Amino acid sequence: MPKNNSKRTRTIKVDYLARVEGEGALYLHYDGEKVSNVQLKIFEPPRFFEALLRGRHCSEAADITARICGICPVAYQMSAVHAVEAALAIDIDPTVRTLRRVLYCGEWIESHLLHIYMLHAPDFLGFHDVVAMAKQFPDIVARGLRLKKIGNDIVNTIGGREIHPINVRVGGFYKIPDKIKLKALLETLSAALDAAIESVCWSATLEFPDYERPYEMLALGHGDEYAMNEGRLRSNFGLDIAADQFEDTIEEEHIEYSSALHARIKGRGAYIVGPIARFNMNYTMLPKSVQMLAENLGMQPTESNPFKSIIIRGLEVVFAFEEAIRLLKQVLASDQLPRMPNLDDFLPSTPVLGCAMTEAPRGTLYHRYEIDTQGLITSANIVPPTAQNQKSIEQDLADLVPQLDQADDQLLQHRCEQAIRNYDPCISCSAHFLKIHKRSL
Repeated sequence: MPKNNSKRTRTIKVDYLARVEGEGALYLHYDGEKVSNVQLKIFEPPRFFEALLRGRHCSEAADITARICGICPVAYQMSAVHAVEAALAIDIDPTVRTLRRVLYCGEWIESHLLHIYMLHAPDFLGFHDVVAMAKQFPDIVARGLRLKKIGNDIVNTIGGREIHPINVRVGGFYKIPDKIKLKALLETLSAALDAAIESVCWSATLEFPDYERPYEMLALGHGDEYAMNEGRLRSNFGLDIAADQFEDTIEEEHIEYSSALHARIKGRGAYIVGPIARFNMNYTMLPKSVQMLAENLGMQPTESNPFKSIIIRGLEVVFAFEEAIRLLKQVLASDQLPRMPNLDDFLPSTPVLGCAMTEAPRGTLYHRYEIDTQGLITSANIVPPTAQNQKSIEQDLADLVPQLDQADDQLLQHRCEQAIRNYDPCISCSAHFLKIHKRSL
């Protein structure tokens, strides 16, 4: 479309977005160089998980919420157990904490590698899907699958099965993993670390659109570690809150065309969560080896090009390998069995409330539960990463499209879909129970 023809209008409709987790659509309309309407439509029906939790025992929260997502069930389990443990004032054994962090490493590995190789790399290389990509780059795709399997093996060994793991419970695990199996995991991770490094080096050779925007980036920060399971929510614009301040700071609104709520910082607006936010906010917490690797690839903790998030996911895979290796050595060197508390000993005498935030592969995940004296859940709230990123995704599209005013519709559609996939949206994580207000005339 010529730049000097401001009366020309254009509409791009993508009825089904490919290579995202779940079902969604894109509607984009602009007049001349001005974008007049951008809608990332999430039209999967809400699955009412928050309503399903009401009346269920708090011990069931981890298993129920794990079903929200088949890609990141560990994130939902970890957020659930941490929130319930916060409500009941349960302190977990240090070995339990260590094993939970290893479990989270497994999910980061398998989820990030699924995204890198199966969902996002075809965009950069001009393929319709990974099947077509594998015909030209069979060794590269095979490497991604081998590395992803290691993440699945971690989740299976510690979580009880690869998909929707069943071994996590409030206070710990139902069964402590066998040390022989943990030793085998350690050997596999150590042998594959070089391949994980090769993987991120390969991703850095892709061609990236020249695009940046001044995002407010939110990620957990915790002590002297790269935060996963716990911490305070902090931003590059000065935000610093605990989990129980989340709903005082973040507001959600129902958008007519989306079954997922849009989140924003009260009085400030859109923000992003996920790998690029974690990398920028917690860079100094990465091992020196990963920092050096990032620097060699030209990545600095001021990165604001969302298209380069594929590199950061690769760096987080290397980190997860190194962290799981370190933690497994620690567990294997200990002869003490972790203490598993009896949940009945912690039932409250008055109703209590517990909140928690953890870092799912695609960003910060928030859970809040109110629990009565019988241990039953009376209220629940779950805010997934994609709901928090959705407003920024739409702003990216509104900002990016005018830069492509000379592109044909096919290229424009491709670049818009690629921009959406930067966030690895998990559309199926729409868990809210929508409230309907009726007013009589």
